[in-house]
Amino acid sequence: MCGIFGYVGSRDRVATAIEGLKRLEYRGYDSAGIAGVQNNEIVLCKESGKVAALEAETKKQSWHVPAIISQTRWATHGKPTKVNAHPHVDQKKSLALVHNGIIENHDVLRKQLKEKGVAFTSDTDSEVVAQLISSYYEGDILEAVRQAVKQLVGAFAIALVHRDYPDQIIAIAHEAPLVIGIGDHEAFVASDPHSFAFYTRQAIYLSDAEIAIIKADSQQVFSADAPIEKKRHTLDHEFMEITKGDYEHYTLKEIFEQPQTIRQALLGRFLPEYGNAYFEELTFSDNELMQVERILILGCGTSYHAGCVAAYMLEEIARIPVQVEISSEFRYKNPIIPPRTFVIAISQSGETADTIAAVREVKAKGAKVLALCNVHGTTIVREADCTLYLKAGAEIGVCSTKAFTNQVVVLSLFTLMMARMRHLSKSDGQHFINKLLKLPEQVQGVLNQAPMIAEIARKYSGFHDFFYIGRRYMYPACLEGALKLKEIAYVNANGYPAGEIKHGAIALIDKNCPTIALCADKLTFDKLLSNMMEIKARQGAILAIAARKDSQLEEIADDILYLPVSSDEFGVIPVTVANQLFAYYVAKIRGTDIDQPRNLAKSVTVE
Repeated sequence: MCGIFGYVGSRDRVATAIEGLKRLEYRGYDSAGIAGVQNNEIVLCKESGKVAALEAETKKQSWHVPAIISQTRWATHGKPTKVNAHPHVDQKKSLALVHNGIIENHDVLRKQLKEKGVAFTSDTDSEVVAQLISSYYEGDILEAVRQAVKQLVGAFAIALVHRDYPDQIIAIAHEAPLVIGIGDHEAFVASDPHSFAFYTRQAIYLSDAEIAIIKADSQQVFSADAPIEKKRHTLDHEFMEITKGDYEHYTLKEIFEQPQTIRQALLGRFLPEYGNAYFEELTFSDNELMQVERILILGCGTSYHAGCVAAYMLEEIARIPVQVEISSEFRYKNPIIPPRTFVIAISQSGETADTIAAVREVKAKGAKVLALCNVHGTTIVREADCTLYLKAGAEIGVCSTKAFTNQVVVLSLFTLMMARMRHLSKSDGQHFINKLLKLPEQVQGVLNQAPMIAEIARKYSGFHDFFYIGRRYMYPACLEGALKLKEIAYVNANGYPAGEIKHGAIALIDKNCPTIALCADKLTFDKLLSNMMEIKARQGAILAIAARKDSQLEEIADDILYLPVSSDEFGVIPVTVANQLFAYYVAKIRGTDIDQPRNLAKSVTVE
């Protein structure tokens, strides 16, 4: 969600801020703005819509500010209008502020400030913060911020400029991502280090209500009471210049990167001579892992779907009981965490608010947490006991593609390791690895069929309702396939366990509601055929995605896409890639914003 970018230094401040915002566009937003101090006055510019509109407006103005803050806003409190866009100023026009997150007690604070005579111009919780800091200011901005932060309830990342301190940015972070970039006589502050990685790879991550005073040549960090020393991090090579290359969309590029990203996830993580997996970064001992009696998997959206795949695999192959929970529901359950429960928390960005909250809940109850993440240095990485990285590279498209397939691959390797510790033989482990190693070639085989998938998508692009059905490993693939179609094509789609359609869902089947049947699970193939016959009898069109030719299937389905699939447990990957392409081409035909779908954000950092 919302992206903050600030800069202090000798570069063209406005141009640098605009470029930083463009690098944050993938997060999803509906307005953008910038602010700084010029001639002891706050100057700002903000526009609803895209960063391009803001850029065009700033070119009409002459800016000479030593420090600048900017933001792309994703509306939470207040409609996506120019008035509600960030930055926000206080009534005295002494400071300007940008804010990510949600202030849960904003209504109470607003009423208190109104009683003191403060007039508000927007509907946002963010303006409340600006007015609150201003109310405490008596010449010392750090002290004013400290007093205000004590009053705030919620998750927030804030950057502000004050007219009495024109050459510095004040940054505050609490349970929301904010990172300082340290360059040569310049500094940056941003929600995502990708936005400044082109300029510097030295970074400091803020958290726990920490406050930073950021100048070009110095960066001081304070807790509530005193200065603190913060560790500098060197950004990994993953923070490289990101481009679409020859692809029309980042989403399509990332779909086509999957053969390579799967290889990256596998590289150096298996021991063929022992039929086992190996993670250099895994800090849990063999004894700790042997004592695991139950696994709890936490995730949201696509990460939850990957967890569902892992649950089938871990129970079937490693013979360990697994519970998969949607983080946003789990965090409010007062869950029972028995001894020897091992937790796996999955988040592509590492900043998913609900998953972070769920991790804190289980850690408070004594559980050990293994995180799966794609980004170094993020909140979930810092809070988990250990992290396995996805190695998918930067994922810019809002809908997750290569991160999902890498999540499944990493979880498969973890399953192998847990199984070999218990009962799985070396030869079975070697067979498991051999199937994993075929995945890049199988995915490439799916990608080679992209023109055919595009033609099938054209045929089905006019429908407004879809069902995805499957059984066993194909059920999570149904959930993920339906999610892709909803996310980028804005089409109502439901992933359903095929055995459940007679328990209500079949009432919706008719000639206007096609079904995509995922038939790549050999164990349940015959049962799925029966479900497809029921749909066909109700005039529902069927697109089948299958692993092998079958005469009965060809009699039932209207269209069939055959994919290279080697096994049930790994069939979810080539099938998912086909579903990604189908959703992409339907979205393209329907003319939607594929990389930045409406109302969505890449990193969901608030509830």
